[in-house]
Amino acid sequence: MNQTLLPQIGPVLETLGIVGTFVFAASGALAAARLRQTLVTFAFFALVTGVGGGTVRDLLIGAPVFWVRDAVPAIACMMAALLVWFTPRRLWSDSALDWLDAVGLAAFAVYGAAKAMSYGVPPLVAAMMGVVTGCVGGIMRDLLAGEPSILLRPELYVTAAALASGLFVFLRWMGLDVPVAGLIAALVGFVLRAVAIRKGLSLPHYRPED
Repeated sequence: MNQTLLPQIGPVLETLGIVGTFVFAASGALAAARLRQTLVTFAFFALVTGVGGGTVRDLLIGAPVFWVRDAVPAIACMMAALLVWFTPRRLWSDSALDWLDAVGLAAFAVYGAAKAMSYGVPPLVAAMMGVVTGCVGGIMRDLLAGEPSILLRPELYVTAAALASGLFVFLRWMGLDVPVAGLIAALVGFVLRAVAIRKGLSLPHYRPED
């Protein structure tokens, strides 16, 4: 692989990673709030949702599991759980989980692709690692909450993660600096997910012939 494509995980991407962790964790805590669970369950939901995708990514690419080596992501998850716990439920709109998830999805997809590339993973597979990073935490949250998986909802979800991670890899291949490529890709991925939430945008469904 061309070494010029290997991004260094600088402050911009690190910030995206922490933002993704925090908002995903908040969405996990919010799922626990809907179930009227205890603070311990809030914290558990927040941790699993916030670090789940990144943990699977690190295991797949042979990297040290990020939140085991660095306490900041785990602290961010606990802060998100406390924030949701102490905020009156009436202040959280019914769509708050979707919007928090949209922010986390875009940020994590870009960060996941960048980290995979930094470990020498080929571009196409790195983009897939971005999708894994962005989607797995939400899947775990829905499983814990006993809710239909977000992957099965009609509007675009995985596609938004794939767009963010794929666009980051492409922009790096085009020679854009890491911070610029990361911010552009995350923003585009978020916009697609936001439009999908607001407009119910979806891909065609499989329709077997009778």
